[in-house]
Amino acid sequence: MLTGISDLAPTPDRPPEYPLPAVHDRHHAADGHDSGDLVAVYQYATRRGAVTPGSIELVALELGLSAGEVFSAAARLVELRLLRTDEVGGTGLVPVDPHSAATLLTSPIERAILQQRELADRLRARIDSIAGGPSGADGPLGVMDTVEGEAEIRGLLRLAAVDCRTEAIVLRPGHDERIAPDDLFDACYDALGSDTDVRVLSPHRDRADFASRARAKKLAERGAAIRTIRSVPQTAVVFDRALAVVVTAGENGGPPTARQVRDETMIRCMVDMFDLLWDGAAPFALDEAGYAEDINDDLQRSIARLMAQGLTDEVVARRLDMSVRTCRRHIAALLRSLGSVSRFQAGVQIAHRLSAEEAAA
Repeated sequence: MLTGISDLAPTPDRPPEYPLPAVHDRHHAADGHDSGDLVAVYQYATRRGAVTPGSIELVALELGLSAGEVFSAAARLVELRLLRTDEVGGTGLVPVDPHSAATLLTSPIERAILQQRELADRLRARIDSIAGGPSGADGPLGVMDTVEGEAEIRGLLRLAAVDCRTEAIVLRPGHDERIAPDDLFDACYDALGSDTDVRVLSPHRDRADFASRARAKKLAERGAAIRTIRSVPQTAVVFDRALAVVVTAGENGGPPTARQVRDETMIRCMVDMFDLLWDGAAPFALDEAGYAEDINDDLQRSIARLMAQGLTDEVVARRLDMSVRTCRRHIAALLRSLGSVSRFQAGVQIAHRLSAEEAAA
């Protein structure tokens, strides 16, 4: 029997379950009058930081609901992984980022989709081999040219990687909330053979991010060559210079999309672009702790140029494909190095320095 609101959430003694059909059916039913209860309680938890056992009556009063309706809404939000037990206090429910909640809840579905996709491709290849069909001309990935959704993209990359024999080049941009390149590429990396030449191009900011640096070191230990540049323009992988998988963010909040490219001219252009960026990129070393001096100088010069244009921190961060917090840390370091007391003063100094450098060049 539930004795309090914290009993709704999974605990170490009661691991989380994934009642997918029940959650789906209830959520569908909640599209009626009580869907507003879920929104109201979740927004309350987001504003106040938590929903606690002692605040049920207060929440009900503020939202114009009954205590039972608040408790029921909280239970459904826990099922949808939008609320979880407070790890510090342990007595209340705190809100969860919607993207994280969706990832946690849909991961079993995505795994099932991937398994079905792999089965479908194996069956297609088997039938083509028996019937003498043109599987060799169309390649191992069947006739689909475009797929949507992270699970489908992972399956596509995995199948392409299994068939890759000589070379894979990876363009891995920075964090885009609409695309999770590391999650997508993990299946690709795992499926590549040990004899495959792998080159990965990432943004400089990955050197300062602990998780990204640890992932890069793991890949480097497996033999991958990794370099970084200021910004990577596109999410893509090219296999054996014969097949490219280009990933783009979904429009209007939709799922990401992956497109297969087999045209020789397009692939050659992508490889040429990669080689050009690769030649000017900074090699990643297994023993480095973060930004190397020359990379830090490159970043600060890029930030200085954008600051000289009068751009805000948010715009500078977006241009350099880094978080606003990281960007502001670099800007603070730049102000200290210039001895500036304000952003405006730094912008004037930077503009003068850049003008002098251009005149000298």
